[in-house]
Parts: sequence; structure tokens; C-alpha cells
Amino acid sequence: MPLPPWMNDLPALDLLISVAETGSVGRAAQAHGITQPSASARLAKLERRLGVSLLVRSRRGSLLTPAGEAVVAWSHGVIDAAHALADGVLTLRADRQARLRLSASLTVAEHLLPGWLLSLRRTHPGLDIAAGVANSQGVVEAVRRGVADLGFVESPDIPADLGSRAVGEDRLALVVAASYPLAAHAWRELRPSDLADQPLLLREPGSGTRDTFLNALEHALGFPPVLPHAISLGSTTTILATVRAGGGIGVISARAAAAAVAAGDLVELRVAGLHLSRPLHALWLGRTPTAVAAELLDIAAR
Repeated sequence: MPLPPWMNDLPALDLLISVAETGSVGRAAQAHGITQPSASARLAKLERRLGVSLLVRSRRGSLLTPAGEAVVAWSHGVIDAAHALADGVLTLRADRQARLRLSASLTVAEHLLPGWLLSLRRTHPGLDIAAGVANSQGVVEAVRRGVADLGFVESPDIPADLGSRAVGEDRLALVVAASYPLAAHAWRELRPSDLADQPLLLREPGSGTRDTFLNALEHALGFPPVLPHAISLGSTTTILATVRAGGGIGVISARAAAAAVAAGDLVELRVAGLHLSRPLHALWLGRTPTAVAAELLDIAAR
């Protein structure tokens, strides 16, 4: 059964209790930090909404009617519960600002998040931070469930039910070992169709890296790709190890491959018409992120 509309007037009930305790509308108004005319107007409105007379006013003060005494007796428990609710919510809000729970996809977690958190620590040295690593799909679910205050994803698809903000860009790279046959021809561009017969080393389903690559390849080909030799691997580290062993073409963040490419251990391949840049997004539940999460967002965007 829904509550009656007058139940949302808890401040007026609280004021009525103060009138009963002080014996005066004026003294009750002073205790609540309002003027006497405002207090009288609130109480008159409460009487109209309840449909009963609550007070008898005289020159010597205000007395409760029998109905008023009954309402005050019933209101004590309600007002006490309302104060407990208000105190509890304030505690939760303070707790949310004292800690920050994060979930980030692998590229962000390994290459960007440490620097962002270091900057945040300079202004919040006592902040309790917990950060988990998951693929983009796992990050989305953590934010939806309220397990994470803020999530960072590489996926091209941003859920409409979550708040989001772009915080940067990343680029995927197709890399092979220096001894891999295609490495000798890295000076020329491959065709998108050339990839179909190659052992492609991809992240697992649900990964933003995988989704970005497959979407880009479909766009370049003009039709959904068929990749019979593709292998799904659960981490960038595993992909890099397999690439170094000559196991195929690794599809990973250019950030993750940069050191090995610079050292000459890996060679980056170029594919005509394959656009592998992708935005990085922050996600949160609700209309706005928490205050400390918003600070981290500003740091990330800079």
C-alpha cells in the first residue's frame, strides 16, 4: 500500500513535536531556525493535509488537541527513524568520498592508470583506492553492479544506461616477431584480405581490443571477416609471448608493443584502410560521478 501524500511532510511533524516539548510555536520555530509565521504556516498546512485540528492557540502558548497528542505520540518513532536514515546516508556519502573503487581494462590499467592515481594521491594522500583489472565487458558489469565507482574501457560500444566521458585515445598495432616471414615485407602495406589466412592472436571475447579490431576489419573489408586461424588469448602478456615465439600476428595496444618494437624484437605491420585508433572512456553509474571520481576524470582527461 503506498504512503499517503502528507507523509512527505516530515519536517512539519518534527516541528509539531517541538511545539509539544516547548509549549510554544515561537520557541519551536526558534529551535528549527525559522520564523514564527513560517512555523505557523507549516503547522496550518499540516492540519489541512491531515484533516484534523492539532493545536489550540492562546495568548499563553499552544496546547495540543487530543488528536494532536495522538499524532505527536505516533510521530516520535517516525522522526527518530528519519534522523537515523539521514545520518546513515551522510555516513555513506562520507565513506564514498573517503574511498575510490576502480575497474579498468588492461591497457588503461597497465599504461595510464598508475600515473593518474599518482597525481590524485598528491591531493588525497589518505584516500583508500582499490583498482581491479578486467576486460571492457567486465568493467561495464562492475560499474552497473555498483562494485566500481568508476570504470575505464577501450570498447567502441558505450552502454546508454551509464554515464561516460572520453578521457583519451589509444591505437592498436599488428605485430610479429622479427623472424616471422611477414616481417621481411613490413615495408609494404598488406591488404585487409591478407589477414584472413594468418594466425591472428586476439584477446578474448568481451575485450575492447578484440571488438575494435574486428569492427575495423569489417569496415575495411566491407563484410564480416571470417578468420579460421584466429586464436583467443586471455592477456596481452600471453599474446606478446606467443608473438615472440613466432606464433602469429599479435593484435594489441601500440603502447604495450612500443618497447619491443623500439628494441627490434617485434615488427609492426601496416594494413591498407585498417583504422585502429580508438577512444578510451570512463564510465559511472548515475547522473554524475562521486566528487573524488570526478577529480580523477579531470586528471585522466588532461
